[in-house]
Amino acid sequence: MELLVEQVDVWVASIPDKPGGLAEALAPLRDVGADLQLIIARRSPGERALFDTPLQGDREIVAAALAGFNVTQTLHCVRVIAINRPGIAAALIGKRAETGMNLRGFSASAIGTQFVAYVAVDSKAAANKTTEVLEVA
Repeated sequence: MELLVEQVDVWVASIPDKPGGLAEALAPLRDVGADLQLIIARRSPGERALFDTPLQGDREIVAAALAGFNVTQTLHCVRVIAINRPGIAAALIGKRAETGMNLRGFSASAIGTQFVAYVAVDSKAAANKTTEVLEVA
């Protein structure tokens, strides 16, 4: 199975828990033309956490910083892109499980023939090991 495996920075911002809060947080990134591949918003009492990736180039990074986004230091992420096929997610996670390290999170989707997964782990060392293991999957 041919995979494109790479580590990506995940940017995080806290946004108010109110109607339109997510749209307001994303607007500065939209305004500079950021082409986000993954957006995850989570709500907890009183606030929402917004995670996105990737940000590329100085304009996007400056806009994100001014809007309150920071590269998270506690969540490390490996993106996997491949041709979709039945069982691909289970195969990737099975291969990753052989490392003996726990996952922090896993998000995946398939549209047409394209499969994309984001494997979240707790440390840079775990991201390095995940990348190494999946590159030879």
